[in-house]
Amino acid sequence: MPRGLVRIHDRGDTHFITFSCLERRPYLATPASRELVEEALARTQKRYKFLVFGYVVMPEHIHVLLGEPSIGTIADVMKSWKLSVTLRQKQRPFWEQRYYDFNIFTNEKLSEKLKYLHRNPVARGLVKKPEDWAWSSFRHYAFGERRAVVIESEWTARLRERALAADPGSENPDPGHPGS
Repeated sequence: MPRGLVRIHDRGDTHFITFSCLERRPYLATPASRELVEEALARTQKRYKFLVFGYVVMPEHIHVLLGEPSIGTIADVMKSWKLSVTLRQKQRPFWEQRYYDFNIFTNEKLSEKLKYLHRNPVARGLVKKPEDWAWSSFRHYAFGERRAVVIESEWTARLRERALAADPGSENPDPGHPGS
C-alpha cells in the first residue's frame, strides 16, 4: 500500500470502489467482457457475503458501492473478483494492481455516488440515458430488473418481505441474497 494511504475497514461502512484495467485500456469494451465482470462479481458476492448497492462496468474501469464482507476483507473481495475475471480473459496482466476506496458515511453521500456511477456511461457519451447501459445497477433501481448481481435496494427488501409473508417459517427468504 502506498505511503500515507489509510483504508478504514471493519466498521460496517459502505465503500465506493473504483478500479481500472491495466493502463486504462478498454479491455471491457465488449458486452461479453462486461457480462463476465458482472458474473464474477455475483460469484464473489456469494462467496464473501457482502451487499452491493450499485455498480457500473465501463469499457476501461469499474465503480461499485459495496458493504463490508461477512467473510474476509474488502482486499480479499477485490483480489477474488479481479482474479476471477483475469482467469477468463486472454490479456495478462488485466487490471491495475491498486483500487480506490472511499468510505461512505451518510445517505446523502451514498446517493451522490450512486447517481455518479449510474450517469457515468451518459457522461462518457456511450448512451443517451442511464437505462440504455445494461451493465450497471440503474435498471434495477428504475425498473426492478434482476441480473446476476443482487442489489440491496427497496426492490430487494420488498421481495424478501413477500417471500417471508408467503413462508413465515423460512430461514432463507431470498436464497440469492448474500446476507441470507
